[in-house]
Amino acid sequence: MAELKTKQTTADVHEFINAFANTEQKKADSLELLKLMQDFTGYEPKMWGPSIIGFGVYHYKSERSRQEGDWPLVGFSPRKDAISLYVYSGNPEHSHLLEGLGKFKMGKACIYVKKLSDINTEVLNKLMKASIDFLEARYGKYQH
Repeated sequence: MAELKTKQTTADVHEFINAFANTEQKKADSLELLKLMQDFTGYEPKMWGPSIIGFGVYHYKSERSRQEGDWPLVGFSPRKDAISLYVYSGNPEHSHLLEGLGKFKMGKACIYVKKLSDINTEVLNKLMKASIDFLEARYGKYQH
């Protein structure tokens, strides 16, 4: 079984944002997302791998393979073309929660937004709550 490449690190989140966010808008949006997600989840932001900022942790076991590991409950990354939001469970029953989010594109495992002002942060909070509730119900609360 291959070892997971994306793991929680001790890298500084603010240093990452200042070095990685390629525009002032993306930097400002990243700092706002940092506060929004930390306030909403109650978790300190942590770096996951070289480019994902995550909040909270869950331990998963794949149903299709022997892979298992830890992953943030929610998170984001200020990527070059867009901000990747890791806030959606992908559960078909949650698709209605995307209504009213605003201007975004869907990826396989994330939502892409050009700028934070393109989306409704109240809807983002509902997405985060549904994802966290879904993940904790499925995998249990993380025990350190």
